[in-house]
Amino acid sequence: MFSSDDHRFMAQALRLAERGLDSASPNPRVGCVIVREGQVLGEGWHERAGAPHAEVHALQQAGEQARGATVYVTLEPCSHHGRTPPCADALIAAGVGRVVAAMRDPNPQVAGQGMARLEQAGVTVEVGLMEQQARELNIGFVSRMTRRRPWVRLKAAASLDGKTALNNGVSKWITGPAARTDVQHWRARSCAILTGIGTVLADDPQMNVREIETKRQPLRVIVDSSLKTPPSAKILAGGNVLIACAMDDAVKMQALCSAGAKVLVLAGSNGRVDLARLLQVLAEREVNELMIEAGATLNGALLNAGLVDEIVLYLAPVLMGDAARGLFALPELQQMDQRKTLAVQDVRLVGQDIRVLARMK
Repeated sequence: MFSSDDHRFMAQALRLAERGLDSASPNPRVGCVIVREGQVLGEGWHERAGAPHAEVHALQQAGEQARGATVYVTLEPCSHHGRTPPCADALIAAGVGRVVAAMRDPNPQVAGQGMARLEQAGVTVEVGLMEQQARELNIGFVSRMTRRRPWVRLKAAASLDGKTALNNGVSKWITGPAARTDVQHWRARSCAILTGIGTVLADDPQMNVREIETKRQPLRVIVDSSLKTPPSAKILAGGNVLIACAMDDAVKMQALCSAGAKVLVLAGSNGRVDLARLLQVLAEREVNELMIEAGATLNGALLNAGLVDEIVLYLAPVLMGDAARGLFALPELQQMDQRKTLAVQDVRLVGQDIRVLARMK
């Protein structure tokens, strides 16, 4: 049974872990607090891959006082040599008395081995305190480790009657400044942003993080079956772009590679990109969270293929009429039980716009 102090210090560890929201990937976001008799001796969080883990930072602060202390950590301490040595060994060497972990590590290289190593060394181990909060914090990492695909978050903005652009294609701006800034925070925490060639040709977007501070820019991914992306497109500026296509055209591929992109042929059916395979490839490239910012066609294709996990939808208090363009190009339904059902997780005002966070059931 966990005490109120246990909850308090784990909540502190979770707040520390959040500091790595936009920088820890592809590693999980982890926070750690070392405590004895209600006094915090050390704390730490994991900032980026290759940097010391949260436990190491906390142990450095605590020093010799760590001996016999309780360690609160948001994820099971690692037990393998990756970019850094095992944290379980560091905790054992420091002589800690108790380790409370929010959740087990879903990484098959760890998966309970860290806790087992601690127990074998005589450390009291407890797991499961505030586990749901810890899972939410690392929802993409868990997805990549357990499903071999990123957590897919589809972002869209529409009028109150569900329209994303006028019939002539004009779409700027539907939502207000506060909502557009909020989108930048979602981009910053994402490992990659995916869009379609239709959006690239119509809007010439940059698809990067702007207006807010960030420690890294996400990978930008374009679904472009026929390699129509112009080498001058703004999205290619600065590199860090992957173009998924369904054709092998050496001339076009060379032009795009010269412009800073990497081109990958992932042909599916009907001359289109194999979207499921693309997600697998992104997972192999250590993408934890993937944000979709696309038009109705690609949005609909991803939804229809069952590849979307959650939707972040901004609704502006305006009406654009029946002739305006819709959100998702989905097949016509004949029965009500064919509807795609979602579970609403959160609804809030962002400026004058409504933000709905909903997950696919």
